[in-house]
Amino acid sequence: MIANLATAIAAGMAHGLEMRDAIVMARGFMQHAYRAAAEEPPPFPCEPADFPWVVRHPAVEPQPFPAIEVPWPDFYPIVDSFEWVKRLAECGVRIMQLRVKTLEGAGLESEIIKSVAFCRERSIRLFINDFWRLAIKHGAYGVHLGQEDILAADIAAICAAGLRLGVSTHCYHEAAVAHGLSPSYIALGPIYPTKIKSMAFAPQGLDAVRLWKRLFNYPLAAIGGITLERAGEVLDTGADMVSVITDVTGHSDPETRARAWLERLGGK
Repeated sequence: MIANLATAIAAGMAHGLEMRDAIVMARGFMQHAYRAAAEEPPPFPCEPADFPWVVRHPAVEPQPFPAIEVPWPDFYPIVDSFEWVKRLAECGVRIMQLRVKTLEGAGLESEIIKSVAFCRERSIRLFINDFWRLAIKHGAYGVHLGQEDILAADIAAICAAGLRLGVSTHCYHEAAVAHGLSPSYIALGPIYPTKIKSMAFAPQGLDAVRLWKRLFNYPLAAIGGITLERAGEVLDTGADMVSVITDVTGHSDPETRARAWLERLGGK
């Protein structure tokens, strides 16, 4: 089995995977072989029961995070202010992520306080990007963490507060880190080229969404470069949510665009 593990790692690297990604996938192959008492690892990809996890908080006993309640929301926009939260709520959006990057201190907290209170009154599910302490303090619906934020976050405190958790992923290793947290959903991106921020990862493409759906039992949010015109092909991959930023907030008529998204995804 050791020889087979080494062979599987080498095969992954030969197909262009970085070492840590090759190790994750090789572990999945070997786990399947152990579970099925197979002589050789299975063909790519492995099954959800076999995908390994990476624990970055070894002192914390993993506890599954609460699920997002049904009816399941398809359209998951990301906004950067309370003003945008209000505007999209008036269009009928029922789940959002507040991602504030230009404020700190009292100004930041004020945006979160107003947004959380507004959404709670209207039964809108609001995830706070990164600022988990303020999300707990003011009773947000959930928190979304990037990979760089996971180590600094108190995962046990977020879970104990009853908040939902979303985690960004871009590769197999990051997916294994997310898997180790048992989150409420996993986000994969960028699906297409995006100009929102400089990305260390190339566009994942639609095949990656299909693969993530095969590898995990978590709800999946597809993000990155997605437009309304591309919505159909993204939904066809099995993605549970489509997350957008500039296709709504950067549009010449954001409200009309948001309503068009809701109408398009309403038939899913």
